[in-house]
Amino acid sequence: MAKRGKTYAEAKKKIEAGKRYTLKESVQLVVGTARTKFDETVDAAIRLGVSPQHADQMVRGSVVLPNGLGKSVRVLVFAKGEKEKEALDAGADIVGSDDVIEKIKGGWLEFDRVIATPDMMGNVGKLGKILGPRGLMPNPKVGTVTFDVAKAVNELKSGKVEFRVEKTGIVHSPVGKVSFGADKLTENISALLEAIIKLKPASSKGTYLKGISLSTTMGPGVKVDPLDVRNI
Repeated sequence: MAKRGKTYAEAKKKIEAGKRYTLKESVQLVVGTARTKFDETVDAAIRLGVSPQHADQMVRGSVVLPNGLGKSVRVLVFAKGEKEKEALDAGADIVGSDDVIEKIKGGWLEFDRVIATPDMMGNVGKLGKILGPRGLMPNPKVGTVTFDVAKAVNELKSGKVEFRVEKTGIVHSPVGKVSFGADKLTENISALLEAIIKLKPASSKGTYLKGISLSTTMGPGVKVDPLDVRNI
């Protein structure tokens, strides 16, 4: 195990081992223990009572965080004709079709999110082995395969995050920056949790929200009491 620095150790002392805090207390601790010179990202790890290996228990979706993510997002849109202009007018950073596909095949990956119109997916699908492992493949389930490209671009620029439960039953997602402060972070986390709760599979039995942990890029995790957030 890698040796932790003094800053991490000091932050860890402020967190009671094994204790589950209220959401408000957890966010305040996460913000209060951040001590690095850069504006750290705050991440949420949510353990769900699902079996992701079963298709009917796969939890996947997206949500626009009310206060964004605190960083600029480079959006690539695959579109042609009028939809190309619509994407550019909405603020997309790169718009194209076959020319951009060839650039990506050649190793170009200077973008953070990808949107495609349905008629482009036949060609975009050829990039599956490149975009898929990086979580960049457009998907209609999260609104990134659509003819309403203006709305999709605006949502991504405003802080839309996609989430998907991993094989271990955990959803990982960024929820903002330490500089947001406790109130805005709490709003973002609440929006994420609400979206996840709404997607509870009908076949999932027992406790759905099993565990929640918040942490900064360089800080220790703070456990949240799931009972405190079930009434969101």
